[in-house]
Amino acid sequence: MTTKTRRVMKRKKRMEFRLVLAAVFCLLLVASFGKLRLQQKNETYQQQEEELLAQISEEEERTEEIEELKKYVQTKKYVEEVAKERLGLVYEDEILFKAEE
Repeated sequence: MTTKTRRVMKRKKRMEFRLVLAAVFCLLLVASFGKLRLQQKNETYQQQEEELLAQISEEEERTEEIEELKKYVQTKKYVEEVAKERLGLVYEDEILFKAEE
């Protein structure tokens, strides 16, 4: 090989190396942006998960309250209260006093 062809080959190899280096740099850049986007999505999903867990606990508390109310509604005391308040019923030995309006 002549000196001129060696120089041309060296230039060609340098150019190929630079192209490969630029391609690798571009891939790293794209990968880092993708990583940032995924981290942001992950944070958003974690916030949504926390909100949903809070809603679940609220609904569980509400379910407990409903169960307690369900038990209370089936008691004799509740039936008496409803009969007195809504229907105005009283026991035979009770006397009602109403305030004048």
